Amino acid sequence: MINPLRGMKDLIFEDSQKYVHIVTTAIKIAKNYGYSYIETPILEETALFKRSVGESSDIVGKEMYQFIDKGDNDVCMRPEGTAGIVRAFISNKLDRQDTVNRFYYYGPMFRYERPQKGRLRSFHQFGCESFGEASVYEDFTIVSMISDIFDALGIRYNLEINSLGDSNCMPAYREKLIGFLESKKESLCEDCNRRIATNPIRVLDCKNEHCRTILQDAPKLINNLCDTCKSDLDRLCQLLNENKIAYTINTNLVRGLDYYNKSAFEFVSTEVGAQSAIAGGGRYDKLVAFLGGRSTPAIGFAIGIERIMDLVQLPEKPREGLYLGALDERALSSLLQIAKDKRGEQRVHLEYEKKSLKSHLKNADKMGYLKACIIGEDELKNNTIWVKNLENKEEQNFPIEKF
Repeated sequence: MINPLRGMKDLIFEDSQKYVHIVTTAIKIAKNYGYSYIETPILEETALFKRSVGESSDIVGKEMYQFIDKGDNDVCMRPEGTAGIVRAFISNKLDRQDTVNRFYYYGPMFRYERPQKGRLRSFHQFGCESFGEASVYEDFTIVSMISDIFDALGIRYNLEINSLGDSNCMPAYREKLIGFLESKKESLCEDCNRRIATNPIRVLDCKNEHCRTILQDAPKLINNLCDTCKSDLDRLCQLLNENKIAYTINTNLVRGLDYYNKSAFEFVSTEVGAQSAIAGGGRYDKLVAFLGGRSTPAIGFAIGIERIMDLVQLPEKPREGLYLGALDERALSSLLQIAKDKRGEQRVHLEYEKKSLKSHLKNADKMGYLKACIIGEDELKNNTIWVKNLENKEEQNFPIEKF
């Protein structure tokens, strides 16, 4: 028997139902916020992710499914969604249009990492990306949309926010941080020491408990923001307060990817195991230009679908559709025609084997159908069909043509 690869999982039965429920709920809300659907390839040039996500990130350094294809192209399966959406934004020359573009997407992502609860090597995300709007009101609107999605799914969460500054305040802060980190070098882990030279701000994202204790004394970017970044963060906090969206400021929140600036946020849960983030995102105003497009402000987020599956309760499914059954094999030809006609308007199950009335009713009830529609010997003679509503127990006979 061939089993799925480690860290890759089939979605069937309740998991597949939850996946569809999560995605359809998120799509409905994203559309209400003015977002349209975008689909990008699963396979992209490796250079796209190295340039956007960053050489210093764990994704590029350790986790990409990367290979040389038959045309000698260096390619990889997408480890996250934003880079591909930005590439599509530029490839389709949308950066040349003076308009705001808002997209939602969903689908599989791939990262080679140690599988754990809610964290697989093949996993799914739902995300949104907004291009062309620099206002902090867009930052609030994005956070509000995620809040609406989780509220609709019945998921409890804590919102953490931070500002990562911009090109005005980041250089001076970076030098302060490097000075602090260099003084603690011997006490920090190997990854932190590597990042001091490549991307020091990523050290603040270290998950090593010993490092986290040391980093509590590190200089805080929030205390080194320029006037513009501080004003935007203050305004975002004000908007969240006015709209009763609870949050905390996490001064060590930097996100795991290199392209973020200004607003950064994570929605976290204590109910999903060691990896507590269930959604996250922020601004990436420089990324479009960095990948060769015209400078365009942008912001986005992604929700880890597997991370929230255990937190989602499927809504109670109402009875619907028709169960068609025969007590006499001769009735099957009539039922086949009825099934073909009725499937244009509703869910229909046709049972191919003749069974007793009791067995048909039991099957229809178990499968959640609203009506059991049965043809037996008497119905064949009279060209009728017997129908029982399994909700209110009402029974009727209909002429086949009328039915």
